[in-house]
Amino acid sequence: MDMNLPLAVILAYLLGSVSTAVWAGKIFHKIDVREHGSGNAGATNVIRVLGWKTGIPVLLADVAKGWVAAMLPIFFKLAGEGTSVITNFQILAGIAAVTGHIFPIFTGFRGGKGVATIFGVLLAIHPLLTASCLAVFLAVFLISGYVSLGSISAGIAFPLLLFLVFDTPSQLFKIFSVIVAVALIITHRKNISRLIRGEESKLIGRNKNKVSSEN
Repeated sequence: MDMNLPLAVILAYLLGSVSTAVWAGKIFHKIDVREHGSGNAGATNVIRVLGWKTGIPVLLADVAKGWVAAMLPIFFKLAGEGTSVITNFQILAGIAAVTGHIFPIFTGFRGGKGVATIFGVLLAIHPLLTASCLAVFLAVFLISGYVSLGSISAGIAFPLLLFLVFDTPSQLFKIFSVIVAVALIITHRKNISRLIRGEESKLIGRNKNKVSSEN
């Protein structure tokens, strides 16, 4: 096995562990966003607690670290581009980055839900499919005002679009798509409960609830 693969996975995890939400809150606002709002270290909670000017850069940074992590196998030239092998390596690096985002070693293993980082990973592996999932997210989000519902919908759309519309030479990527969809449902189970009860907080539109969803 190419020793660059373990190195790429380790670097991807460390990259994912760069908790931009926590650091942005502490550096620019002197607060830990995990102590406010939903209590998670992600862009949605930053937007709710600290506003769009801080939240958007955090969102872009979380997407970027997922993209860079998934590109590490290509940077290290672990296999030929466009092959199932390199796609599999990218998935491994991507999983490491998302794990780092959720359980960041630099900030006490308390992170976010990894949606933005997953988006960055998928953007590196299959841009067209990712753009389609983004369209699903935006449509649901703009209609409903719920980030959580948009994220869940995009997650479910991911394997459906991959199997029915797009294709990939990597069987692992197909398995990964199903895992992502299931994982997003599990990590958003509290949001789902609040949606059913009508207590979920919207990111746009009028909403008096203080409980927030988080990416």
